[in-house]
Amino acid sequence: MNRRRKLNVALIYGGTSSEREISLRSGEEVFKTLDKDKYTIWRYDPPKDLGRLITDAKNIHVALIMLHGKFGEDGTIQGLLDLLGIPYQCSGVLASALAINKIASKMVYRRVGLPVARDLIIRCNEKYDIDEIIEKLSLPLVVKPSQGGSSIGTGIAKTKRKLTNFLKDAFRFDSEVIVEEYLKGREVTGCILGNQRPVALPLVEIIPSSNYLFFDFEAKYKEGATEEICPARISTKLTRKAQRHAVLAHQALWCKGYSRTDMIVKDDEVYILETNTIPGMTANSLFPRAARAAGIEFSSLLDRLIKLAIDSKTSGQN
Repeated sequence: MNRRRKLNVALIYGGTSSEREISLRSGEEVFKTLDKDKYTIWRYDPPKDLGRLITDAKNIHVALIMLHGKFGEDGTIQGLLDLLGIPYQCSGVLASALAINKIASKMVYRRVGLPVARDLIIRCNEKYDIDEIIEKLSLPLVVKPSQGGSSIGTGIAKTKRKLTNFLKDAFRFDSEVIVEEYLKGREVTGCILGNQRPVALPLVEIIPSSNYLFFDFEAKYKEGATEEICPARISTKLTRKAQRHAVLAHQALWCKGYSRTDMIVKDDEVYILETNTIPGMTANSLFPRAARAAGIEFSSLLDRLIKLAIDSKTSGQN
């Protein structure tokens, strides 16, 4: 009996962003889970291995990018892989750049009719008036850098003093910062799987413990800090609306492979927060949890992502 040829998989993780440690955890989890009978796995950490990746490119069948943040989710590594002719499991250059930039992605959401929080854009080289911001949007306010993930540099300001301090902190991570109205409601995330015909997985409800004002970096990654319930405990009507919103966000941003869109359910509306084009793949991550609820174990999920990557190259999708 002829055995199927093993695929050479480039597993790219680590990187140089502020989310490096999370990327390392995702990459190690993926390496541990990938079926070694199906794949030969070559591991690359961009700060030291890009030259080797380029040299190996002709022998690589597919890449799994497990980089988070700058130089990982922003389209840069995707552009290199496009030049090298290596298919990968996540969105291409355009979608990656759009999704990581919260200003650009909110413009896209609004254009297709997706509800979002009211906001103001503050730039570090421009003067701004704290009192005017508060007058226009009212406290409490959410402050976040335009680009980045894992809620790094994000805070909820309940006072004028806190707003001033959070703005200064956010400017450490980006030259453009978004100040948004605070939407108090139930946080859910919608995981999407697929290329031309994306499918919504069961929603995950996110409930940080009372020690946290919101789903911040520590709440995301500290064991036991957050309760995650799948499927989310919301009505069938709101579930369907949230899943439609997540699919539309995926399509409007030109995503492929998979994505995860975070949302707030408030009263009878579902508001979009942001879309992640390379969702975390640690043991506690939301995407694998939603996949399990849909009957897809982690190993099978990775198989599907690899197939979607190869299919996207065959179909010419980027």
